[in-house]
Amino acid sequence: MAITVSANYQKRLGLPAYSSHSFQVSVDTEITDLGQVQGEVARLYSLLQDSVDREIQQTGFVPGEDYGEPATRGNDNGSRDGNGNHAGNPSGTGDHPGPVDWNCSDKQRRLIADLAGELGLTEANLDARAERLFRRPARRLDKLGASGLISDLLAEAGTRRQRNGNANGNANGPGGNSGNRSRRRPSVGAPRNGGGA
Repeated sequence: MAITVSANYQKRLGLPAYSSHSFQVSVDTEITDLGQVQGEVARLYSLLQDSVDREIQQTGFVPGEDYGEPATRGNDNGSRDGNGNHAGNPSGTGDHPGPVDWNCSDKQRRLIADLAGELGLTEANLDARAERLFRRPARRLDKLGASGLISDLLAEAGTRRQRNGNANGNANGPGGNSGNRSRRRPSVGAPRNGGGA
């Protein structure tokens, strides 16, 4: 009477960019004596392990950090962001018409461009700040680094907005906007009390 021995071996390995791959092999064999089981299991395990280990070294395609993002490389053909700035240049000076080669996402790049415009920063200013924070220019920041740069820019923009708001409030005095008060006054020639002089 034949006895069927089934063996299965699987291995999963982690790869860069939160990727992984696995390989599995199954095999069935027959033996005629229960005394052969232990030896056959050891033989099959060794055979399957060697086969899987040899084949799993071929990783195939491994996605990069920008995998899944919309294509942003190539000529930008004068594309503009929401503020009308050149999409390839956060400062909007137009002196860098080359390909858009940022490592972060498009959404992060647009936000950096908006904040840079608000703060009056040039591309060189952005690079200097990114170098100070992350030791690489702004365009070379990955998503995590770009998020840190955005946080830094938002903090400065928030401080500036608050300072500007306080300055405007103090200039107009405690009663509010002096321009609005003057508009609420009746004009000099306006008739009063039914028009009596």
